Amino acid sequence: MDIVVLSLGGSLVNPGTPDAQYVASLVRLLSGMKYKFGIVVGGGKLARKWAEEARKKGGSEFEADEEAIKATKRNAQFVIDAIKKDVNAKVCETFGDAQKQAAKHKFVVMGGTIPGITTDSDAVLLAECLGAKRVLNLSNIDGVYSDNPVRNHDAKKFRRMTYAQLIDLAGKNDMRRAGTHFVFDFLACKLIARSKIEAHFVHGKNLLDVRKAIEGKPHGGTVVK
Repeated sequence: MDIVVLSLGGSLVNPGTPDAQYVASLVRLLSGMKYKFGIVVGGGKLARKWAEEARKKGGSEFEADEEAIKATKRNAQFVIDAIKKDVNAKVCETFGDAQKQAAKHKFVVMGGTIPGITTDSDAVLLAECLGAKRVLNLSNIDGVYSDNPVRNHDAKKFRRMTYAQLIDLAGKNDMRRAGTHFVFDFLACKLIARSKIEAHFVHGKNLLDVRKAIEGKPHGGTVVK
């Protein structure tokens, strides 16, 4: 059975409080598909809050990252509890652990791993570890844009991009700080390029596009390969 890895944005899972309705609808979709899934869950608003609290207490960026990682793991456990069946019972702490769990279950779920590495990079590393050839970035943005489409309504949406184009865009926006917003972090972009992993960027709540992206079919988001 083919494996697809999802980088599931924390803004979808926990936009302020856990969104049980959305996560349940996503789980229903995935459960009915003939794929195995690796899911790396982001921290979203909770990660930004905890990271900023660490900074206000005089913590370093390393310590802010550690707090953000705790938030990703809380969100990841929420996803695990929603899946219920055929999934690791507790959040995987390492990629080796995830590999073992993936051999036994349809779903394997992780949060963040180490400071300085975003869940985008974790998702690509998990894809490399599991031999997945497709990664989906699910967020509250419906693709990759030339600029932040919330701030700049003239931002151009890309339908297709090369790895080099995505790397260039990420390099201009990746600030390497916990809780910052960018389309896909620079390291993640370099990792998909080195392993030729196909990346799909879709709005996570557009479940029709999510399905199409999982299947490698045309959709309304952005494809990078």
